[in-house]
Amino acid sequence: MWGVARAEDLRVCADPNNYPFSSERVPGFEDALAQVVAKALHAHVAYTYRAERRGFVRETLGAHRCDVIIGAPVGLPRVRTTKPYYRSRFAFVTRADRHLDLDSLDDPRLVALAIGVQLVGDDGANPPPAHALARRRIIANVHGYHVIGDYAEAAPTTNILQAVESGAIDVAIVWGPLAGAYAAHARSKLVVTPLAEADDHGLPLAFDVAMAVRRDDTALADRLDRAIADHRGELDRVLAAWHIPTEAP
Repeated sequence: MWGVARAEDLRVCADPNNYPFSSERVPGFEDALAQVVAKALHAHVAYTYRAERRGFVRETLGAHRCDVIIGAPVGLPRVRTTKPYYRSRFAFVTRADRHLDLDSLDDPRLVALAIGVQLVGDDGANPPPAHALARRRIIANVHGYHVIGDYAEAAPTTNILQAVESGAIDVAIVWGPLAGAYAAHARSKLVVTPLAEADDHGLPLAFDVAMAVRRDDTALADRLDRAIADHRGELDRVLAAWHIPTEAP
């Protein structure tokens, strides 16, 4: 469903079923961030919804159906990104009643625990934790959960964290914002611990997050940069309210 734009709209490209990031049913933390930015620009948020799969940028920003992606890694191809407004890293998620206290990929207990990681495909584009574990020959006890999940379900990316709650796996290693926002509202008490490693022999485990616009839209990028700088405190409060683990970008 494409958003109907007005002159004063901030046209946001978003996934309608990607809670806790964005959702058409129950707003996620990126929806709250969009409201802060829109208010700073004296605009209203108008959404263009499209599943965040292959072709997302091409069919949203690239097709001029919307103008900004609220959360994008710095350096995302085919777009212009603003200055980063937060930085996060991958994290361990465990049940509090297990008292595992994991923080490093080199913890020797990982060879015996059931570990969940998110997978993209078999083309080498899987998230860094999958590669980091493979480098350590931790393979047989690793369980893969597709990063998109079953899109017919609500919040499909959270299936890996539901597996931690149910006890199907002992620990998940997921992107920090997903971990923190889910754990804050989980039925079971979960522990979120960012990975201690700065990186893994050149494999990044932390990323700067910015907003993304079309490459040639320097005017909007500049306006967003000013809004981020002028309203950093409000953006930080949204992230804190959602328990997003952050560090200085």
